[in-house]
Amino acid sequence: MTAEGSDLLNIARRFVAARRAAKALPDYPGPMPHTLETAYEIQDLAIVEDGDRIVGWKVGRIGETDIADHDVDRLAGPIFSRHIFDYRGRPIAMPVFANGFGAAEAEFLLRIGGAVPADKTSYTMDEAAALVDAVHVGIEIASSPFPGINVNGPAVTISDFGNNNGLIVGPAIPDWRNSGFERWPVTLEIDGAEIGRATTETMLDGAVGAVRFLLELLARRRIAIPAGIWVSTGAITGVHEVRPGQNVVARFGDNLSITCGIEAAQTA
Repeated sequence: MTAEGSDLLNIARRFVAARRAAKALPDYPGPMPHTLETAYEIQDLAIVEDGDRIVGWKVGRIGETDIADHDVDRLAGPIFSRHIFDYRGRPIAMPVFANGFGAAEAEFLLRIGGAVPADKTSYTMDEAAALVDAVHVGIEIASSPFPGINVNGPAVTISDFGNNNGLIVGPAIPDWRNSGFERWPVTLEIDGAEIGRATTETMLDGAVGAVRFLLELLARRRIAIPAGIWVSTGAITGVHEVRPGQNVVARFGDNLSITCGIEAAQTA
């Protein structure tokens, strides 16, 4: 293994160990990656190191100031089976890393309904939409042991699982293809105060565009996408930081909502 490869493996192992120990990393655990290719190499190594089954992928937006440097406007990270929860009408306790970074994001969750061709690397919007068999509302918990995960560029964010630490799958949207859900008003409240309001129409090319991006990205990375995989398509109202002890409510359209409490992550 080259010295660079050893550095990347060490970064991956230290992030996974910190997550298992629910321990903060005040400093980035090695040389920060500056390219998305290097960042995804770290992510791939960390996926192997973690060993859990991937049941979904989060897609996040790359900031305007970083797009020119990387020629792409989105990033992705895995969602593991132990981090996904079905919402049953009662608040769910969701963990963030104390002294690290934590945020709650209102999102639409799109489910891939059939096996994705392994050799297809380019999709139209219609082709991406045709692979989706359900749309649900949800909350993504973005959290990392490294408090600077979101302020050091997208490569750093990608390198620690895209800053994901949980997903709540809320109610399904009936007849989603004709529902107009991308025009629904979405709000996020923390401790009873509304702190974000938007629609998915403000998010680049929308929720289906996030699926299209992910399909093409994972094809290039040679990562299979089995039926049933969730795609958390991006923070609709923005990334809102949270801390243990707070309560979060995400509201979608006229009658769908999800509530969760925020707690400190515990040793795995």
